[in-house]
Amino acid sequence: MIQGTGSNVGKSMLVAGLCRALTRRGLTVRPFKPQNMSNNAAVTTDGGEIGRAQALQALACGVPPHTDMNPVLLKPETDTGAQVILHGQRLTTVAARDYATLKPRLLDGVLQSFDRLKTEADIVLVEGAGSPAETNLRRGDIANMGFATAAKVPVILTGDIDRGGVIAQMVGTHAVLPDTDRALIEGFIINKFRGDPALFNEGLAEIATRTGWRSIGVLPWFPDAARLPAEDALDITGATGGAVKIAVPMLSRIANFDDLDPLKLEPSVTLEMVKPGEAIPGDCALILLPGTKSTIGDLAFLRAQGWDIDIAAHLRRGGRVLGICGGYQMLGNTLSDPEGIEGEATTVKGLGMLDIDTVMTPDKTLESVTGRDLASGAPVSGYEIHIGETTGPDRARAWLEIGGKPEGAASTSGQVAGCYIHGLFASDAFRQAFLQTLGAPASALAFQNTVEETLDALADHLEAHLDVQTILDLAR
Repeated sequence: MIQGTGSNVGKSMLVAGLCRALTRRGLTVRPFKPQNMSNNAAVTTDGGEIGRAQALQALACGVPPHTDMNPVLLKPETDTGAQVILHGQRLTTVAARDYATLKPRLLDGVLQSFDRLKTEADIVLVEGAGSPAETNLRRGDIANMGFATAAKVPVILTGDIDRGGVIAQMVGTHAVLPDTDRALIEGFIINKFRGDPALFNEGLAEIATRTGWRSIGVLPWFPDAARLPAEDALDITGATGGAVKIAVPMLSRIANFDDLDPLKLEPSVTLEMVKPGEAIPGDCALILLPGTKSTIGDLAFLRAQGWDIDIAAHLRRGGRVLGICGGYQMLGNTLSDPEGIEGEATTVKGLGMLDIDTVMTPDKTLESVTGRDLASGAPVSGYEIHIGETTGPDRARAWLEIGGKPEGAASTSGQVAGCYIHGLFASDAFRQAFLQTLGAPASALAFQNTVEETLDALADHLEAHLDVQTILDLAR
């Protein structure tokens, strides 16, 4: 099990790289994360949803994603509450203060998934969440040491030297852990090192002396990590240098933002992530409204930033707007939540840029899809993961055909469009055709090949700098 001294120390990338490295050694490998908190989800082959990082790790193993790889997924809807997904399906929505009461039930489900994975793999690589040093959360824990204890798995602790204070991260974690948890840690990794790793030899010795843990290696900074899909919204970055600018407002509950990953890698695209308090740039060719875990809440958030005014001005200048999933719903006339699925039962006005209306319903659509772009004929593939049913006159101008049925809506001017399909831009032919309508030249980017090549490079990086054999030897 790879745990971290904190969030965002590189656990997901480490597990993905090890998945690819050990798979290339001929082992049958499976990734596993007992509990994840993310609004960036992937649809699985068994009809559920898991964290996007575990889907990437499954790809690194060369297998389809399955709900057993991430049995508990928490999807924040507010600052104090989240939707709880168990084995890929919505279980309930719970306030943070009440989540502890669910943990015993969830641990049973976690261990069931882990046991199933063990039967089909030579090795299961487990990823922790946050940090085991949050000892106030230890009671009932299912994400870190609570799981490691219940499943009897050894732990390797990872620290991020780039943020500074990595010796304190390691030694401090050792100091606050109870003896039983401390005994589960077999070694440590120093991640994101810049410069000559030999300069940290004294630091390694100090950590080993103070903790009794062995060093598994110092991992230099891997700049190509940015070419792999990010899971945490804090990791979303833009891209500069392209002639065509696409602006993406950073909604407070932005979800399934892997839609942006292929656009970041396109040489003709400047992808600008517009932060709260910033204006949407007036020189963009396209405003892309992304998915969100809380459409009505984020519509209010969008208006509070003044982005609705910026979008209207953009359309007056002849610009284009594309909404995906929650962003698509926002573009309509009304959003109704009669059963209070996202909060209080309510009906609110949308942006009124598409002649459609959306009603939130309890049933969630979770499906991998294929089809084609009606304008170019280019094949597309992706996935749906949403609640709500959308109707209205602009649906008659569907611009996609998915599973033989029309999908999406467009305004009479053609400037505004939307759909429920995530992952469209990973389809190379569609992406090229779409970007050319914005004035971008054709490029040779093959997105999926780029991801596979980057996973191979990450595996090479880990093999070169970590004691991978010791990691294997530690596995029980």
